[in-house]
Amino acid sequence: MIASLTGKVQERGADHAVIECGGVGYRVAASTQTLGKLPAAGKQASVLTHLILRDDGAHLYGFAAAEERELFLGLISVSGVGPKMALAVLSGSTVSDTRRAIASGDVKRFQVVPGIGRKTAERVIVELRERIAGELAAEPSVVHAEAGPRVLAREGLIGLGYDPAEAESMLDEALAEAGDDAAPEDLIAAALRGAVKAA
Repeated sequence: MIASLTGKVQERGADHAVIECGGVGYRVAASTQTLGKLPAAGKQASVLTHLILRDDGAHLYGFAAAEERELFLGLISVSGVGPKMALAVLSGSTVSDTRRAIASGDVKRFQVVPGIGRKTAERVIVELRERIAGELAAEPSVVHAEAGPRVLAREGLIGLGYDPAEAESMLDEALAEAGDDAAPEDLIAAALRGAVKAA
C-alpha cells in the first residue's frame, strides 16, 4: 500500500493535489486543512496517504499529519460515512477541534457538514466517542503528574467542555461504576457513558 508520497506539487485543486514522484503524477484527494499546508506548485511536498481500492478504481487520500489520517480512518469505519464525507468533516475544522467535538458529543458540529444528518452524526459520536475521549485523557495534561485519577479525569472532562460542577457530578456516578482504583481515562469513559444514558 502507498503510505506516503514525497515529490513536486504539480497542481493544487479545491479538493485534491497532484504530486509527481519518480515521473508519475499521483492525484491525492485531501481536506482543505491539508491542502492549505501544501507549498505552491513546483515545490517539494510530503504527505501521508491512504489507498482505497473500489470497483471504479484506486483512490488515494492525502494527509498533512498522522493524526488527521487516523481520524479519517476512524470516520470511514462508521457505517454511512464514506471517504468524501470524512474529508468534508476534516475540512470543517482542525483535527483537535473535531476530536473534542466527538468526545463531548457535539452532534450539531457534524450536522453542518454537507451530507451528514442527525442520525449519521449520532452514529459517528456513538462509535468513536469512547476511544477518542480515552486518547484525549491520556494526552499530556497541565495537571501535575502526581494528581489523583479523579483530578485528572475532572480536568479531562472540563477540557471536553463540561463545567466543573457537571464534571464533579458525572465523576460521582463514574466512580460508582468504575471503582476507586480506575485510571483517569476509564473514569472519563464511564462518565461519558453515564451522560449518554441520562440524555
